[in-house]
Amino acid sequence: MTSTTADLLVHPQDAPDGPWWRSAVIYQVYPRSFADGDGDGIGDLPGITSRLEHLVELGVDAVWLSPFYLSPQADAGYDVADYRTVDPVFGTLDDADALLHRANDLGLRVIVDLVPNHTSDEHAWFTAALAAGPGSPQRELYMFRDGLGEHGELPPNDWKSVFGGGAWQRVTEPDGTPGQWYLHLFDVKQPDLNWHHPRVRAEFESILRFWLDRGVAGFRIDVAHGLVKADGLPPYGHEHEMLQGTDEQRPQAPYWDQDDVHEIYRSWNRVVSAYDGDRVLVAEAWVEPAERLARYVREDELHQSFNFPYLVTPWSAGELREVVTASLQATDAVGAPTTWVLSNHDLVRHASRFGYPAGTRLGNGIGADDPQPDAALGLQRARAASLLMLALPGSAYLYQGEELGLPEHTTLPDDVRQDPTWLRSGHVHRGRDGCRVPLPWQADAPSYGFGPGPLSWLPQPAVWRELALDVQREVPGSTYETYRAALRLRRSLELGTGSLTWLTGWGKDVVALANRNVTVLANVGTTDLELPADTVVLVSSGEPREVDGVVIVPADTTVWARLVRA
Repeated sequence: MTSTTADLLVHPQDAPDGPWWRSAVIYQVYPRSFADGDGDGIGDLPGITSRLEHLVELGVDAVWLSPFYLSPQADAGYDVADYRTVDPVFGTLDDADALLHRANDLGLRVIVDLVPNHTSDEHAWFTAALAAGPGSPQRELYMFRDGLGEHGELPPNDWKSVFGGGAWQRVTEPDGTPGQWYLHLFDVKQPDLNWHHPRVRAEFESILRFWLDRGVAGFRIDVAHGLVKADGLPPYGHEHEMLQGTDEQRPQAPYWDQDDVHEIYRSWNRVVSAYDGDRVLVAEAWVEPAERLARYVREDELHQSFNFPYLVTPWSAGELREVVTASLQATDAVGAPTTWVLSNHDLVRHASRFGYPAGTRLGNGIGADDPQPDAALGLQRARAASLLMLALPGSAYLYQGEELGLPEHTTLPDDVRQDPTWLRSGHVHRGRDGCRVPLPWQADAPSYGFGPGPLSWLPQPAVWRELALDVQREVPGSTYETYRAALRLRRSLELGTGSLTWLTGWGKDVVALANRNVTVLANVGTTDLELPADTVVLVSSGEPREVDGVVIVPADTTVWARLVRA
C-alpha cells in the first residue's frame, strides 16, 4: 500500500486551455524509411500521405517530418541545397502541399525539420562563395578562415568533426591554388553558416515564413545549440561522439550552447507568433544541466526542447526519478512543458538499448560482431519505459516503428551502411543506419509492405515479419495495441496537462507516481510487485496476474491503475 504522508508534489497541473503543443504526443517520420509510394525502395511524401490514417488510428496529435528538401543526400537530407523545394527522391512541392492538406483533413498537425547550422556544399550560397574567393562577401556567409603554418597548410584550429576526423576542409581557389579552409562540424559536405551575419539571419526568417504560409504547425530545429561559435574560434581539440551531451570531465565546447544563440530564437519566436494556430519551435539541443537547457524554452524563445538526459537514463528507478524531477523543476521555472523522448533517428532504438545490462555504454550503432542485446528483455523494458513516459505530464515524441516494438537492426551488413559516421570514423563507429531501416506494414508483402515492390534502401531483418503492423493490429497485448490503449487513455484522462506526485511506500526499485487520479507504477526491479486486491488496472505494458485476489506486477512492467483504497 502507498503512504501519502511523505508523498512529494513535483509538478502542478497545467492550464487545461493552453497551446496544443504543451501536452501533445508527436510522431517522428523519417521520410526515406516510412512508406515508399513509387517502388524505388526509398520512402517519399506520397507514401507518407497514404499512411497518415495509421497515425490517426494510433492516436497521436501531430507528425514531425525529418528533412525532405533538395539535397545531395550526403547525410540523409541534413545537407540541404535548397530549403524551399522538395528533393525529387521524396516527390515535389505539390506532394508536400497534398500531404499538409490531407493531414489537416485528418486533424493532424505537421512539423517540419529545419537545418540552420549548416547547408550542403551544393547550396547556391556555398558554390558562389567558392567561386568568389577569399575576402569576398559571399565567403562571409560561412566560416572560412586562413590556415596556419608557413603556407596556410594547417587547419585554423584543432576542432573535430562530430562525424570523425578534423572539422576543417581546405578548398582549391578559383586560380587553382590551395586556399582557405571552411568549418564543417559534421560532414565535409555540410559547411557551417556564419550566424553573426545579418543576411544569414534574414534568410532563415524568410524560410520560416515560406513554410508557415504553406500551413506547417512548426519546426524542429536541428543542432539548435550549435549555431553560434565562440569569438576567436578558440582551440578545443577534444573528440566528440555523435550527438554527445555535455561531459563533466571536459570543458564546454566553444561551438555548443553559446549565449548569443538565444537572440536568434527570440527573433524566430516573433516570426511564428505572428501566425495563428499556436505554431511551435522545437529544439534539438544536447545541453546539460537541465537549468541550462531550460533557457532555450523561456517564454520569448523556443517552445519545446527534447529531453535527452531522460532519453539516455538507464533502466534504474532512482536515476529515473532523479532525471524526471530535475527536468520538471527546470522547465517549470521558465513556464515551459517538459518534452519526453526515448528514441529517434540518431540513436540506437530503445527496444535494443534496454536489452543490455543497465549502465552499458553503447557506441554509435551496433554491428553483427558486437555483443548483441537480449531482444525479449529489451522489448519488455522498452514497453514499460514507453508506458512510463506516456504517463508523464508534458509533451512526448514517438519515433516511427516504436509502436511496433521495432529493435535496432543490430546485424546490418557493414557493406550496406550509408551513414557518413561509418566512413569518416574509418569504420570504427557503425553509425545510425540500424535505427533507420524501413518499416514493416504487412508481414507477407514484398519489403513487408514498405513499398509496392521488393526494394528497400536498407535491408530489413527477418524479425520484421513478426512485428509488422498487420500482425499486431487488433491483437490484445501486442505492442501496437498497448500503445493505442495508452494514447487513448492519456488523452481522455488528460495526463499531458496533469500533475506529478512521487508516491512513497513502494520500494526503491519501483517508480511510483500519481498523475491526476491515476497511479503509475513501473517495476524496475527483479521481483514481483503486489497491488491491493481492489486495484483496477487501466493499461499494462506486460501481463499482470491475479493470485488469491492480489494483483501481481512482474519485473520490468509498468501499469496505470486506480487504487480504490490507496
